Amino acid sequence: MTSKDSIDYTAQPANPSNPLLEALGTTIRPELLVQALTHRSFSHEHPGAANYERLEFLGDAVLELVATETLFDAHPDMSEGQLAKMRAKAVSEDSLSAIARTKLGVSPYILLGHGEKAQGGAQKSSILCDIVESLIGATFLEHGIDEARRVVHRLIDDTLAEVATEGPALDWKTSLEVKSHQQGKGDPRYRMSVEGPAYAQVFTAQVMLGDDDTVWGVGKGSSKRKAQLAAAEVAWNAL
Repeated sequence: MTSKDSIDYTAQPANPSNPLLEALGTTIRPELLVQALTHRSFSHEHPGAANYERLEFLGDAVLELVATETLFDAHPDMSEGQLAKMRAKAVSEDSLSAIARTKLGVSPYILLGHGEKAQGGAQKSSILCDIVESLIGATFLEHGIDEARRVVHRLIDDTLAEVATEGPALDWKTSLEVKSHQQGKGDPRYRMSVEGPAYAQVFTAQVMLGDDDTVWGVGKGSSKRKAQLAAAEVAWNAL
């Protein structure tokens, strides 16, 4: 399969032994693989080209199922709340985009419209996360649940093992709230600001505790939640 710079949507990708499918550890028929790699911006510029959004929807469900059953079996003594936090971290945008970059090397294969490509879409965590889910969805359509489950395990088992050891890092906001209450400082409060153009906004969060206006932590991120998590981590370590 060639890079997105030279792919013609009407052309078939190279044979299924290309590096992306080797990294994924399965086979997907060429036309389905192309769809799994096609962003909506490309579809808008090429009427009739199916994008990955339906496959992403399907893959998200398969991913959640496999992550849930794996954590449920591996941690029989953990509560529903603990399992939910571990699952959320394991299948988060940060985790899946890291898999897309380091395990799959998928960026060169993504089909993007000219505008999205110019804005660095092939490196955006949100798009990379979507692509991982769409590839899982395509695997499910091609081979069924057993093969899809095997591929999911190949991609996220080490992440699932890692999140089980993270402790406070599993959810910095909740961990900060608990630690703040333990020290009698009250609930965390977040003050937000945002800068940059709409397509590349950077959020900044400052966290205060209780009624005190002392800033205990500052964090930045590409979303409000990411900025708050970063600020909560700083504050937790400062307490």
